[in-house]
Amino acid sequence: MAGPTGQLSDLVAQARRHGVRDEAVLEAIGRVPRQRFVPRRFAAAAFDDAPLPIGEGQTISQPAMVAMMAEAAQLSPDDRVLEVGTGSGYGALVLRALAGRVVTVERRSALAEKARAALAGQGLGAVEVVVGDGTLGWPAAAPYDAIVVTAAGPAPPPPLLEQLTPGGRLVMPVGSLHGEQFLMRYTRPLAADIENSDNADTRHNRTAATADTGHVAVDGNPVLAEECRAERLTAVRFVPLIGAHGFKSDR
Repeated sequence: MAGPTGQLSDLVAQARRHGVRDEAVLEAIGRVPRQRFVPRRFAAAAFDDAPLPIGEGQTISQPAMVAMMAEAAQLSPDDRVLEVGTGSGYGALVLRALAGRVVTVERRSALAEKARAALAGQGLGAVEVVVGDGTLGWPAAAPYDAIVVTAAGPAPPPPLLEQLTPGGRLVMPVGSLHGEQFLMRYTRPLAADIENSDNADTRHNRTAATADTGHVAVDGNPVLAEECRAERLTAVRFVPLIGAHGFKSDR
């Protein structure tokens, strides 16, 4: 792969210019062949730091943004990761280069099939591609050390918070459909932190939250966004997150 290597190094340099400093993330950006995940007609633009159309009204994300989100997820080699919004599969493979297991959920079956084909035989580890409403997470493989959402929602979906391990990170764009959006990181509190701050009102609110979402937390303790440590990372612009806990349409 001598030809693309220099071009992939350009993506690494662009990620650095956007402030990415995690060397493991930069190495992953330099290893994952983005050109394999774009339509053939856009092959010449595969190494540009820009999103590109992939069909179904969706895009492959800007490489620097993929790197920024992977860095924000604070991944370790043994981590179990859920990605919401497979798209081309490129971001999932970057995450797989950094973590022990990656499950990625795509609501469009046609894109999921294309992603499976693009991911096959890449040599950076297997990625499980499933079809479903990503705002509900993927309970079958939970809990997750990190969840990365590649579309913007109005708020962090409760099922995703509930499928995090204590101390787990949810990285996603949050904001209005046509207004401001910010890349956010929500860190689920450790069990001891919840116990120290618990009271009757909090317990009541947690019970209500479970009833509202219809999902049981993986450890039996439903989680509210207010209980998580929320960090605003940077202003962004993403396609809308569609689903039961996202926007109802992309219009």
